[in-house]
Amino acid sequence: MPAQETGGQRMTDGYRPGETEAERDDRNLADLLQELRVAGLGIQIIFGYLLALPFTSKFSALGSAQRTLYIATLLLAAVATALLLGPVAYHRMVFRRHLKRHLVGAANVMAILGLAITGLTISAAVLLVVSYVAHGAPVAIIGIFVVCLFAGLWFAYPLTRHWESRPESPGPPPDQPGAT
Repeated sequence: MPAQETGGQRMTDGYRPGETEAERDDRNLADLLQELRVAGLGIQIIFGYLLALPFTSKFSALGSAQRTLYIATLLLAAVATALLLGPVAYHRMVFRRHLKRHLVGAANVMAILGLAITGLTISAAVLLVVSYVAHGAPVAIIGIFVVCLFAGLWFAYPLTRHWESRPESPGPPPDQPGAT
């Protein structure tokens, strides 16, 4: 079995050769926070538009089912926003408490759930708009297509690639012969 970090020793397993668990946690957290910046901004923009929608003159033209869909979409956007910004709040609360591994794990779960809810939010928002401008089968077809698009691209495809592949070997450490 490859060596683990003990004290200040470096690991020989993990994502990068010679990387300590603390360094890996730092890198994973930085990567995750960068991804959340993009996703969090996107859902906040959608949420802002949804919050403003009832104050427009056309909102009164929505039917009862559309208003219910609007409320569901608004709530989905609020949940997605909470999940995608949750890791930032968690980080602030545990800053310098040596809980980075826990932070990375929790942030990863919040990010995955936040992305799932974001996909549902966008799908519901598309369904709301399409139901306003069209009727019948096109509404259902477009709604199903958008849900399947997000589910396929964001979850099904990455998971099938994950299950079918083995982790790539990171290669030899830079200080060993043959390293590039």
